Order: sequence, then structure tokens, then C-alpha cells
Amino acid sequence: MVMAVAATERVIRIFVHTKDGFTSAVNLEGHEDWVRCLAFDSADVSSNVNETLTLASGSQDGYIRLWVFKPKTETTNKQTGLDDVLAAFEASLGDFAEGEEGGKRISNRSHVLAVRSDDGSIKQFTITFDALLVGHENHVTALSWRHIPKTPSETASPPTLLSSSTDASLILWSPTDSPTSIWVNRQRFGDVIGAKAGGFVGALWNSTGDEVMGWGWNGCWRRWRCVKDDAGKETWTEVPAITGHHEPVKGLAWDPNGDYIITSSLDQTTRIFGPWRRTAENNAIETWHELSRPQIHGYDLIAPDFINSLRFVSVGDEKVARVFDAPRGFVHTLKGLGVTAVQSETESERPIGASVPPLGLSNKAAVEDDETFRERDTQPVTVPPCEGELASTTLWPEVEKLFGHGYELYALGISHSGSVVATACKSTTAEHAVIRLYDSETWRPLGEPLAGHTLTITRIAFSPDDRFILSVSRDRTWRLFERQAEGGYQAVAAEKGHARIIWDSAWSKVGDLFATAGRDKLVKIWQSIDNTCAKWKAIATIKLEEAATAVDFTLVQDSRHLLSVGLENGNVAIYSAAVNEPGSWSLDLAVDPSLLPVEQIHRIAWRPRQNVPAGSSQFAIASEEGSVRIITLVPSMQAKT
Repeated sequence: MVMAVAATERVIRIFVHTKDGFTSAVNLEGHEDWVRCLAFDSADVSSNVNETLTLASGSQDGYIRLWVFKPKTETTNKQTGLDDVLAAFEASLGDFAEGEEGGKRISNRSHVLAVRSDDGSIKQFTITFDALLVGHENHVTALSWRHIPKTPSETASPPTLLSSSTDASLILWSPTDSPTSIWVNRQRFGDVIGAKAGGFVGALWNSTGDEVMGWGWNGCWRRWRCVKDDAGKETWTEVPAITGHHEPVKGLAWDPNGDYIITSSLDQTTRIFGPWRRTAENNAIETWHELSRPQIHGYDLIAPDFINSLRFVSVGDEKVARVFDAPRGFVHTLKGLGVTAVQSETESERPIGASVPPLGLSNKAAVEDDETFRERDTQPVTVPPCEGELASTTLWPEVEKLFGHGYELYALGISHSGSVVATACKSTTAEHAVIRLYDSETWRPLGEPLAGHTLTITRIAFSPDDRFILSVSRDRTWRLFERQAEGGYQAVAAEKGHARIIWDSAWSKVGDLFATAGRDKLVKIWQSIDNTCAKWKAIATIKLEEAATAVDFTLVQDSRHLLSVGLENGNVAIYSAAVNEPGSWSLDLAVDPSLLPVEQIHRIAWRPRQNVPAGSSQFAIASEEGSVRIITLVPSMQAKT
């Protein structure tokens, strides 16, 4: 048994397994920086001495070295002349005494080691530096050999090595068919010039050897598939792979029809995920993918929400709220992937795409003759966009900015009619702990700022009929504002409802109840006790084992409330109550932890009913661990992702 080890040094240490355990045998030198990755082309070095074994090593120096292990052969030819004498002397350095194990260095290019086989005999092997692979421009991060299952009638294919690098490229290496057997760069994937977003940190083959996959620092996978024609020529094309956030996801919202979902994260992006519906072998298939990355920003993003299906607002760690409109390409994606048959009268008038100017933060609409978008605009959309497209061609143009706050924004709410946008910022004083309202038609302030809180407002929620605005805060209070006939909203009720920070709030779908969730491990259900809605009472209190960080309501068969509660430890509990008994809540389901994140849930949102499969309910959750999950509750109240 042989083991190769690389550490924060320039050498590769070869160990052999002896009766006393693993023993250091030889050191392979040659790399000029730390060795980052090693890969043997086979798992067996000693059971079959008739075959060679190749070790590939990749380093931060940007080079790949190949080392060949093969059985040592005895020299039988008579040595004559000075060169032959020196060669014979060099070879004698590799001779072992009977029963001796370990390794010896013969020269800079050749080493010899002795390995004990399963039957107890000692077998000798030489290790020779075979090839230097030059092609990457930065650190080599991973190596993987191609292993293709073969039938007895199939001939062996040439060895192929996959490498990844922080220069944002993957390379396939293979030897030529010539007698010299020179290793060449056969195929290159990714970004050919320069590092991008940290490049690739790993890569591997699939089990059948017809796909390669690489993953990077930005939380995404990229995948390429090989198709052979009748002549055996390989054609590689990029296909959809896993994408997602790589930092905590702080906000999410369903589009008004429940067709797709938008999320925002501390990775400074907003992303839209939706279903790809197609038919294969007469079977309907639905899988969820990232459809667009409308905002790639320079600040952490906190919350997004839709004004309508093709317009949304986002707030981040800045003093400005930004408004975005869908480009033509997004409408084409929705139709082409079967997400929804969206009808947009202004589709032809929408910009072809958007881009971010150098040193800018605002997405600007692209001109019609921009070659970056022209080809994509004229071709039908049949598969979800891949990472390269998501990072460059799926931005949404920014159409408006909303100013007014003195500190970074923290909360966002939009009325169900889409006519009013409400924002709040971080605050340690009553002066800045206000809600500012904007008319979504004119983008002008609507009425006076809504004051009353003394610390940061954590959540803003409109009632189903938009009559009320509910806000909760770090000051442990909730406040209610009612719409006025002359426009704007006015404070009508307030209560210190929790002993710790109130993280979230939500209205029931009927609109006669709302819930607040606090760090004091309580969720309280509130109902008005007079016709003026000036007094509200906590008609039920749900005690939890952890702090409640997210809540949301839905309605089942118009007769029963469902309340989902997300906790600080990542768990989710589902409670229910009859519509005519809103004070009597019972635990219906503690969702299986294996379906859930392992860290705090920041947002939870039920999917609008019109797009939920018959007889079931769905909700989405955004978590601290960076994942976005959609959970389906089947009629038996068992959850599945």
C-alpha cells in the first residue's frame, strides 16, 4: 500500500505500508509552491505489477506534474564505457537488501521504493517524473482522473485528467497518439482569460465519465456534458447545474401569482428561482432552477418584494431603495421554460437587458444592438440559464431610486395592490425609527413618515385589504397604522407585546388577526376587541423551545388558519386553528429537521394558493446558512422538499 501526502510545502511525501505502519519512503520534488491536490489514476499499486500507476500533483505554482510508478526491471545488458558505468552505479543506488522496505532517491527524476504485497513478498517500483502540464494561469486547486465503466468487448480509452484552477478554468489533459505520447490541453471550460469571482476551487467527473463539474467560491456549480457523434468525436456543451446563494439569505417573497420566488442575500445578489416544466418520455417533469440574477450589487441586500410580477423593490445596507423592471429576456425565459404564460402588453418595449457600468451600482438598460444580448434575444429558451449567463446577462434595469432615510435600510413592505411602498432604516433613536411611504405611480413620498418606534423596525406588513400597516421593532413593541381617506396612514394602536426583540409579524389571510414573533420564545396572536380597531388583545400565546424569528399565515379550505413558525435553530413548526375559534391553536406538525436548515430562519412565506398542487400547501424559507428551501405539506400533514 502506498500513500501520497502533500502539505503546506513544495514536496510530495510518499509513504509505504510496512509491518510497523506507514513509513516515509521518498520525497518528490519539483513544484515551486505549495502542493494543493493529488490524484492517482487507480486505487491499486501493488496487486498487479504489470501495470503502471500515475500520480498527478497540482500546485499553487500553476503547474501539474505527472509521476509514473512502475515495476522495477533488472538490467541484463553488459555495461561498457564511462556513461554505462555511471548509469549502472546510479541504478545500484536503488538496490534493496533482502526484506528491506521503504524508498530511495536515485536521481532528480527517478526514485525507487519497495512495497510489501498481500502475500508478504517485497516488490520494487520506480517513480519517475514523466510530464509537466502547463496551461493554468493561477493556482491549481483540484485534479480528477476519468474512469469510464467498460464492458469486456470495449477497448481502453486514453487516460484523461481534469484540473481546476483559480484562474476560473477547467482543463482536460490527454496524451497524444504519437510514439512520444505528449500530454496536451484537449478541452478548456469556464473563463479562458483571467480569474473571475475566485475561480474554481474543485472539480470532478460524474460516474459515467461524460460530464465534468466544477464549483467555486461564489456558491455555484458549473457543468459540461460530452456527446459523441458516430465518428467518436466529442462535443462538450454547458448544461444547467446547481446555483444558489453563498451567504445568509435575509429576505424572500413570492411573486403575486406564486409562480416564482425572489430572494436577497448578504452575498450582495438578488436571485429569482422558478420551476422548469417539461415533458420527457410522456412524463411531466418539474424541477426548480435559478431563472435570473436581477441585481448584483456592491452592498449586502436585506429584503426584496414585488410590486407586480415584472417589477420589484429591494433594500440593502445603503440609504436607498431601488426599483427594477424585468427585461425582455426574463419574459422569454418564463414562457420558454413553462414557468407561467405571463402576458405583458409592453414586452416588445422592454429593454433587451441590463448591465452595470464600471465603478457603478445602478443597472443600466442595454441598447438594442448590444451583441451581448442580441443572440440570446433571438433564440428560443429551452433550458434554464447557466452560471455564465446568470452572472452577466440576466440583470434587470433599475428604473427608480427611493431616498429619504438617514441610515441603512432594514425593512421593506409593499401593499397588496402594489400602489404603496414602505421602508424603514436602522435606528437607535425615535427620530429615525420611522416608516416612509412612497406612491408607486409617481415615486413621491406619500403622507408624513409614520413615527412611534424608538429602535430599528424589523418588519413591515400590510393587511390583506391594505387598510392597516403593522410594524414591529427592536424596541419590543408593535404599532398599527390605518389608511386615511385623504391619503397616507395614521397611528391607531400600539402595544409592548414581548419581553425581547420582535423579529417578525404577519397578517392572517382573513385580515382579522395578526401574529408577532419574538426573541422571548413566544408567538402571540392578536385580535381587535372594538370596532375602532384602537384596542387589540393577545387572544393566544404559543410557547416555543427557541426564539421565534419568522412567521406567516395561510388559509386551508377557507375554514382553518395555518401558522408556520421559523425558529432560531432552523426548525419549523406548523400550528392551526379554526377560523371561528382563533384563540385555540394546536401544533399540527414539527417539520422533519432533515428537510430544514441548521441555522436561523430569517423569512418564511406561504405560496399563494392558485399555484399550489391540489390538496397541499407550500412555503419557502430563507436561512442563515445560505439556503432557500420550498417545503410541501401533503394532506396527511407530512412535509417534503
